[in-house]
Amino acid sequence: MNLTSENKAIGKENFYAAIGSDVKPKKDGVEMPGRRDVLKERIEQGHLAGGTPGWAYFGYESSVTSPLRVGVIGTGDEGSVLIGAINPDFIEVKSIADIRPYNQYRAFHGDWYSPAALAVRPGLMKIYERDWKTENAARKNVKVYGPYQELIANAKDDDVEAVIIALPLHLHAAAAIAAMKAGLHVLTEKLMGHSVCECKEMARVAKETNKHLATGHQRHYNILYDNAVDLIKRGILGDLHYIRAQWHRRNMPDRDSWKQPMPEAVKPKDSLAGRLERELKSWEGKLKDAKDPRDIELWTNRVAQKKAQIADEILGSKAREFGYKDAVIDGVYNRPAVEELIRWRLWDRTGGGLMAELGSHQLDAASIFVAAVHGGEKQYPLSVGAAANRPIFPADRDVDDHVFCVFEFPAPDYDPKDPNEALKRIGVHYASINGNDYGGYGETVFGTKGTLLLEREKDVMLWQTSQVGSKIKVVEKTDKDTKEKYPEIEVNDAGDPESVAYGKMATKDAGRGYRQEIEHWAWCVRKNPDNSDPNMHPKCDPKVALGDAVIALSTNMAAHKGLRVEFKPQWFDPDDDATPERDILGEKVKPDVSKYA
Repeated sequence: MNLTSENKAIGKENFYAAIGSDVKPKKDGVEMPGRRDVLKERIEQGHLAGGTPGWAYFGYESSVTSPLRVGVIGTGDEGSVLIGAINPDFIEVKSIADIRPYNQYRAFHGDWYSPAALAVRPGLMKIYERDWKTENAARKNVKVYGPYQELIANAKDDDVEAVIIALPLHLHAAAAIAAMKAGLHVLTEKLMGHSVCECKEMARVAKETNKHLATGHQRHYNILYDNAVDLIKRGILGDLHYIRAQWHRRNMPDRDSWKQPMPEAVKPKDSLAGRLERELKSWEGKLKDAKDPRDIELWTNRVAQKKAQIADEILGSKAREFGYKDAVIDGVYNRPAVEELIRWRLWDRTGGGLMAELGSHQLDAASIFVAAVHGGEKQYPLSVGAAANRPIFPADRDVDDHVFCVFEFPAPDYDPKDPNEALKRIGVHYASINGNDYGGYGETVFGTKGTLLLEREKDVMLWQTSQVGSKIKVVEKTDKDTKEKYPEIEVNDAGDPESVAYGKMATKDAGRGYRQEIEHWAWCVRKNPDNSDPNMHPKCDPKVALGDAVIALSTNMAAHKGLRVEFKPQWFDPDDDATPERDILGEKVKPDVSKYA
């Protein structure tokens, strides 16, 4: 759909109008609270903190008795994003672990390579600037380790209670299991694990040790998504039949965000060899010429960061010690162990490709929307058909350039035993491509009465089906048979300005959900430290995260084999040994998890 800026502006206004509506539905003869009543309470709570905070939406309190003392394991791209989302009132960072000098530097100073990067990766010194003015001051409060095992081994001495893990995917299970067995609660980045077997072992250890294990699918804590889910629950979109999602990127062989430049010393004949060194020389020149204090600060930090990135050359001789391997890819591409470490997303042994890194976000969102029409109960897909290919990039990687897949989820009245009811399914189409970023990333939810478009986790638009040029108002209707009230979208040239105002205020400073997921995890640990209360746990707990991992990893298998796969309920059960690796790929032996002790 080609949308003009006016179409999008109308769509955003329509979304605010719908979530701010004062229409009160009636169910089973009882009038339910209107969404506006709920939002008004949240607005009042939010104004106390100058915005609309997560605790006003997601069932936790505005503070904890004392900040949760954590170690951050893995401070690269995603680890630094999680550091940037920390609220010091909920989290106190006591230690960090990363074997790359570059990542250790960014953990403290942030990412100065662009304003956008610095906004999401400001660094510990910025997060705790009221206490630490210099790196020396910060390091007096934060222990720095190389291998993650050292941080876990010293956790008790460092007064660490929990860890945030953002290591390469193949290390999630190893670090999480070791941490929980050492008595630490865990928040790990998505995907939960590198294999379904590993994910199940993580879930079992969490249960055995009574530790909170959360996985960072942040859309569970995105305020915009929470309001979108409410629209679906209230039936404003009508019957839900189809969801389309995508993550399109402009990555090409000459500009590839997953193939990061490496120090020239570790691979002199690499296609990007010398880039870091040339940039450093150029930036040192810019610093020398800088006159304005702001320019001096910018180029001072960029030069220091570039030197830290080049300092990764020490890993050229050490990467094998940390378990990374030399390899020859497709018989033509020589990859030293240090390249596997720095570019881990490109290899099947260390990463999970497009479905793990990108698609898992979109399918998690789709699962949330499908759950909304089932009263909030998570639903698992029935089947997936998938294909993947690599027409753009050369044989310098394992991962695919593109992946395309179609899922079937059960509709509310689905019944596999009835030939007609068995056809009542919700289709979900997902594509992730490189080479063209048209459409960016997001999800479109199609209902019989409305269309919902979510773009880049920041903007949500709503229209009455295809009426993208029309403003709407949510009105009250009465079912002629049951006499129950229900809300419905109606085209209205004037829109609904009052409801729009409430909707805007109730989503002020919504964010992407990272801050809220960390806060809620910390609150759960403080309020339910032995994980004994089944009603007080992170929203993306082991069972939910396992479901997302099964979807992503099974889709990879289906795509590589060109199959249509029917999901087995046992795959989603942490206590059942059945896995898609065994049933689809024929793997008879479970991965050795004894090393995680």
